[in-house]
Amino acid sequence: MRPLRPKRLRPGDTIAIAAPSGPALPQERDWLDAATAVFEGMGFRVRRTELVESGGHHFWRSAPPAAQAAEFNALLNDPEIRAIVPFTGGNATTAYLDRIDYDAIRRDPKPLLGFSDITALHLACHSQTGLVGFHADFAPGFSGLFWDGSTPERHAEIAELVRGLLTGELGDVALPAERTWETWRPGTATGRLVGGLLDRLVNVQASPYALAPETWDGAVFFWEDVGRNLGHVWNQLHLLRMQGVFDRCGAMVVGIPSDIPDRDLPDGRLVGVKDIVLDVLGDYDVPVLAGVDFGHTGPNLPMPIGTLAAVDAGARELRLLESPVD
Repeated sequence: MRPLRPKRLRPGDTIAIAAPSGPALPQERDWLDAATAVFEGMGFRVRRTELVESGGHHFWRSAPPAAQAAEFNALLNDPEIRAIVPFTGGNATTAYLDRIDYDAIRRDPKPLLGFSDITALHLACHSQTGLVGFHADFAPGFSGLFWDGSTPERHAEIAELVRGLLTGELGDVALPAERTWETWRPGTATGRLVGGLLDRLVNVQASPYALAPETWDGAVFFWEDVGRNLGHVWNQLHLLRMQGVFDRCGAMVVGIPSDIPDRDLPDGRLVGVKDIVLDVLGDYDVPVLAGVDFGHTGPNLPMPIGTLAAVDAGARELRLLESPVD
C-alpha cells in the first residue's frame, strides 16, 4: 500500500492531547500544562480531550476499549483537529484496533504522534490506510519535565525538528544523535521506515491488521523494547524472521532498549541485545545501526512510519529523504 501522508499543520491549527492508552493522572498535571504551553509556543491551539481532563482510569487504561475508540474516532472525524498527541502510553491499544474508523483516516489523514503502546495504532492505521504515523514523543516528552538526564538544548532541538516535520518545513534532514550511535553491522540501505515497539509490532502481526508482506520490501526496520526478558525479545525477533521480514527488509535500526538486562550463560559469559540480534540475523546481509535515540529514552527522535529514509550503519547516519506530510 502506498503511504498516505497526513496534511501538514499550519499556524493556528488545533492539536488534540488525547488519552488513547494510559490515563492522564491528576498528579501529572504539571506535565500536561507544560506540554500545552510548548505546543502553543509553536503557534498551535491545543484541545485537551475529556479523557485527559477527567484524569480518570479504568484499570491501567484511561477508559474501557469502547470509550477509548470512541474518543479516538471522534478526533479522526473532527475537521478542526489537525493532529493527535497522546498523553502517555501503556497497554491498551491492541484491544480496540477493530473499532477504529479507518475510513475517517482515508478521508482526512492527520498526524498521530506517540511511541510504545501507540505503535499498535500506528501500524494498524498504516496497514489499513497507508497513514504515515509519527513514532515520536508523547505530550509530556515535549514539556522539558519528563525525560531525566537530557539538556534543555536537546529538548528544544527535538521539539523544533518535530515542528518542522509536522509543518512540512523539513523534508530531507539528517536525524541528530545525542549520544554516539553504534555500528553492529556495516552497510547502507534506502527504504521506508517501518517499526516501533517490538512487542506491539508482534501483536499487530498476529491480528487481522497485520502489515502486508510487501510492506517490508526494502524497509528500514526500526525497533526497541522496554522491561522485557532478553529471551522473549530473541523469540519475537525469530517470529519476524519466520514471517520473512529479514528476507525483505533493507536495514535494521535498533533504539535504546530499556530495562532489558543481560543474561549470564553457564560458561560465565554475559549476552545482551546486540548478541541476540546478530544471532537471529545469522547470515542475512542486513546492515544494523544501533543505540539510536528513539523509544523509551528521550527526548525521542521522530521516526515517521512509511517515510523514505537512508541508513549508513558504518558512518552511523540516519536521514529522512522526504517530508512525512502532504
